[in-house]
Formats: sequence, structure tokens, C-alpha cells
Amino acid sequence: MVLKTLFAYGMDFSWLHVSSPYQVFLMLINPIGFNMLVLALPLFFKNKHLFYGGMMALSAGLTTFLYISIVYFREFTDYMSVNVILNYSSVNQGGKAAGAISFNGHDFLYWIDLVILLVLLLTRRIKQDARPIRTGKIFTLMAAGWLVIIANLALADIDRPQLLTRQFDREYLVKYLGIGPFTALDGYNTFTTSQVRKKAKPEELDKVKKYVQENYAGMNPTYAGKAKGKNVIVIHLESFQQFAIDKKINGQEVTPFLNSLYHSSDSISFDNFFHQVGQGKTSDAENLMETSTYGLPQGSLFAKLGNDQTFQAMPAILNQREGYSSAVFHGNTGSFWNRTNVYKNMGYQNWISGEYFDTAGKKSTAWGLKDKLLFKDSVPYLEHLQQPFYAKYITVSNHIPYEIDKDDQDPNFQTTNSGSKYIDNYFVTNHYLDQAVKEFFDYLKNSGLYDNTMVVLYGDHFGINNSDSKYLAPILGKDPDNWTDLDNENLQRTPLIIHVPGLKNGGINHTYGGEVDVAPTIEHLLGISSERYIQFGQDLLSTSRSQLVVMRNKDWITPEYASISGTIWDTKSGQKITDPTPEQQKLFNKYQAEANEKLAMSDSLNQKNLLRFYHPLGFKAVDAAAYDYSKTKTLNRLKKASENKDSTSLISQNGGQSTVSEYITDAPEINDDPSSTATDYDGAAKAFLN
Repeated sequence: MVLKTLFAYGMDFSWLHVSSPYQVFLMLINPIGFNMLVLALPLFFKNKHLFYGGMMALSAGLTTFLYISIVYFREFTDYMSVNVILNYSSVNQGGKAAGAISFNGHDFLYWIDLVILLVLLLTRRIKQDARPIRTGKIFTLMAAGWLVIIANLALADIDRPQLLTRQFDREYLVKYLGIGPFTALDGYNTFTTSQVRKKAKPEELDKVKKYVQENYAGMNPTYAGKAKGKNVIVIHLESFQQFAIDKKINGQEVTPFLNSLYHSSDSISFDNFFHQVGQGKTSDAENLMETSTYGLPQGSLFAKLGNDQTFQAMPAILNQREGYSSAVFHGNTGSFWNRTNVYKNMGYQNWISGEYFDTAGKKSTAWGLKDKLLFKDSVPYLEHLQQPFYAKYITVSNHIPYEIDKDDQDPNFQTTNSGSKYIDNYFVTNHYLDQAVKEFFDYLKNSGLYDNTMVVLYGDHFGINNSDSKYLAPILGKDPDNWTDLDNENLQRTPLIIHVPGLKNGGINHTYGGEVDVAPTIEHLLGISSERYIQFGQDLLSTSRSQLVVMRNKDWITPEYASISGTIWDTKSGQKITDPTPEQQKLFNKYQAEANEKLAMSDSLNQKNLLRFYHPLGFKAVDAAAYDYSKTKTLNRLKKASENKDSTSLISQNGGQSTVSEYITDAPEINDDPSSTATDYDGAAKAFLN
């Protein structure tokens, strides 16, 4: 069983994308403990026929589970969860499924040992030993299995801290722990979640609805509907912080293009916009932005609850209110952060993940396709989307450890010499990201999409850790010896730039807000009222909004005060408030109570899945089973829609001619010979691109 599992890792799971000798070691040992533990169970049978029959049945069962996991992965590029198993009847297609199963020539090797063993047992070439194993020895063997599992987990935590609490990627769990432990952990999470949700009652939603209605801030008539009917492109700027905007190093702007967008009269930019993520990091940012609800107190909502969570998210809202099509573009695997399942529940029609792109050789970082290539290589898919569309791009090149190949670096840009390689490299990858975004904007203009597209750019979370603040402080004109917790809190600002061509009355908005506020802001700019939905954010442009920004850890900040780990700060003077007046203390207590209530309402909604009980006017519950992200189905769907006589896609408007030639990039990898490297995307994707 151990050998079969390792064979599957290599032949069918792409070696789990291991990237270091340490990960290879963990991958090699992770099947051992689980199989020791499970295959020791038949030893408890004292009767020899029960033992040999039980051992064969259990081996066949483990092989069957392994093989089903392989077949599932071939179709969905994801690891089969307990939820998928339990809901098989709702997604299987009867006789059609048999023809859809992908068989490979090596598949017989998963079964050949069972056939040989069965023949040897029936012909008595293997003599059945009637002597039972002493119970003490069985428990010793099982204890050894547990010891291997625990040691495996401890070693995994060294390379990937908080692996069990964050659970951000199924592949990482399988890579570090193995398929068996991953399934057991997923089963435990599924059970605990189901218990909480079983006890939930529709009446519990009433309290949440009342809270949201009382805190609805309304639209700003000056901006309401200013982007009505336009395409929406959201660019998720990985680990990008506000301090990089307008920053100059050695006389050069770090992000000259983003700076131009930030100051454009066609942009509404925010300089007091905070990320509000918890342990879910990037996935929390997506959830905040798409649904206007918070992540979980621990772990990732995407990973823990996303399999069957009910969302009222932007792609479904825009589709049902204004007929928007939708897609996500990202150069990493579909299973990362459980996106393949979450996006279906959110109502995304298309999920163009790393499997759709040529990610071979130097085209990718450890986190996926480089940004310049992601934007360029997305064009054949983007131009097939029906307009208006809602598209999201998740960049990766500006991800820790902030390392890109020398050929990708601008030879004319000289970074800092701070004493921290992360900070020095951070500005280099900031600069690369800026160039990638500029190339994409140039394409939008060249292709004709620009004038009819609102582009929303936002930083998902911090990039520089608090531990490196002493190196960053001098760059920001601060004394590292006087660096405070308030300085760290102020670093949690990330950019938010909403660019609407032709707006003319944009500018830099100083209101305090966060990621939870983005969804209602976008909806109102499109002329769609968010009042009927359960959203905890408020339109950032509303004149009656609250400026209390609530963090996931219950800290908060306003234009006047901030609460950080229970300490109150004056945000203007930068000083601690150690002896507040009675009036101040009353205000602080009020703010904290509001922060606690807001998080409690969001947690109740998400952990109990209360949105399944809510059916607002004009919103139909998303049917996840209606979405198929397999490459063949996706490519056929996009092509067929563009061939329809009523098609509104860019390629249809261009008379069937592709706009790929309109995209200009200086990415050095664009000249790589594809024949010299193996590619991860298959013939269907190649045919579509050609």
C-alpha cells in the first residue's frame, strides 16, 4: 500500500509539486504510519479465515479509495473530500459518468498485487498461518503507527507552521500528511461543522438581518451608477502595502504606473484602507472582498467551510442582477485554498487556474505563473467572456520571499540596502508587479476593452512582517528605536484604487475603511443596491458611513483612536492613552462593543451557514453542481458562447479575430522554446490557444 501510494504521487499527482529535499522526505514517509495503523486491525481476528479475508478486504478497500481519489484528481485537479463522498448522489450523472472516467495505461498496477495475492491464497501457495498474534503485539504495532504519524506531523509543522489550523491547501495536507490522514482530518472537520449547522435555526438569521439593516449606510448619489453596465476587473495585488505607493528609492519610483492610477482623476483611491484578514490570509481577503463578511477566528473559511458554504457573492449577484459572466484567473493549482469548491459555491462560471497555462521552466514561481505571463496568457480566455463580465486576477510574483529571476528584474531599478533581504527584494517585486499591471492596462486600451471596464486594484494583506520593521523604519523616515505597535497597525494599510475611465471627478479619499467595504462600494458604482443582501461592510463613498475599521483579532482603528491588543492609542499624536477621561472611556467601550458585535454576527452567519435560510428578492441560491471547471468543458463552453450570433465577447466583436497580438510584454520567458520544456497544460488547452 505504501508503494502504491508513492506510485500514485508520482504518476498521477505530479509528485505533489514537492520543492525541497525535506518535502520529498515527508512525502516518502507519510503513507507509512497510516497504513501500519489501518492494516493492523485484521490482526485482532483470531480465526485465520477471518484474518486473511479481512486483510484482503481491507487492502482492496484502501486500493479502491486510492484509485477513486486518483480518478477524481484527473478530472478536477483536486483531492477528494469527505463532503464530495457524502454528496456523490447529487453530483453523479449515472451512466454518463462511466464514459467520463479517465483511464491510464498504468492503472492495472494499482490492482495487480491484489489479483496475485488472491490467486496465491486460493491455490494455497500462501499457507494460512493459524497462530493468532498476541494482543499486546498488535497494540505495539498500532502504537508504532501512531508514533510515525505524530512524528510526521511534527516534522511537517517545522516546514509549514500552522498546517492543521490554517489548512490552506489540500495538496499541502496530502504532501505533508498523506491521503489517509488528510481524509481523516477532513472527515473530522466535516463532522464538527455539520454538528454546528444542524443546531442552527432560521430564527437566528433574524438577529443578523436586523443588525445589517440598522447599519446600512446607503449610496452616495454623486457616484451611484457611475460605472453602470461596465465590465469589472478586480486585480488582487499579492502582499502589496500602501507605503509602496508614491515611494521613491534612489530617486526612482517603486511603482510609477500604480502611482499614476492612484492620482488619476478617473480613479477613486483610498489612503486609509486596511486589510482585515485572519489566518486565512489571501483567502480571507477574497472572502471579505467578494461577500462583505469576515473570515473565521481560526483557520481559513475557504478551507474549513468552503465545500458546502452558502454564499451571496459578487459573481452571483452581478450575474443575477445585470447578466454578468464571470471568471477567475490565477496561475496556481485549483486546489489551493480549496478554491475549486468555493468558487462554484460563489457562482463563478469559469475558473482558469494553473492547469490552463504553460507553467514550465522559469515561467513560474513556487506560487504559480509569473504576473506578466498570467496577464498575457489570460487573453485567449478573457476575450471569450461575454460582456459585461466580472473577472478577477490573483497575482503571485509579489509573494514572500520576494524573489524573481534576474532576467525579470528591471536593470535600471536599484533597490534599498536595508539589511533585510525581504525588504530589499520586496521593492524589486513591487516594481515587477507594477510593470505587469501597466502591460495589462496597455492591452485593455489596445484591444478596446479599456473604455468600458472598471478596474479595481487592492492589496490583500501585509507583505512585511512586524519583525522586519526595524529595517523598514528608516526607509519610511522613522526611528526604529521609537517604532510602536501603532506604527505596525498603520502598516496594515493596503491600496484600494477603483479606476473608472471617464469618471473625471475621482481623487484620493481619506475615509477609514477595509476590505469588508469593497463589495457594497462596487455594487453601488454599478447602480446595484446592496441593501437586500447580508453584507457587513458599508459603501466607502457613502456620506453616512461609520469609520470604525474592525480587525479580525478584535482590534479596531478610527481616524482618532486605535485599540491594539487592549491598548488605546491616539492615531493623530501617535501616543498611548493611559489615563482616558470618562467620556473617552465610554467611547472606547462603545467602539469595542461595536467591533465585537460585528465579528460575532459575521461568525454566526458563516459558521452556522445561516445564508441557506435567506432568499432576498431577485436572488436565486447558487447551484454549485451546475458549474464544471474541467478544462474540456470550460474551453468548449467559452468557444460555443462566442460562436453564438448574440455573443457579446470581445473576440466576437472583433469578427472572430483574436486580440492576443495586441498584448505587448517584455517578459523574457515569452521567448522560451516550449518544445524544450514539459508543459502542465494539455492538448485541449493548446488547441484552444491555437
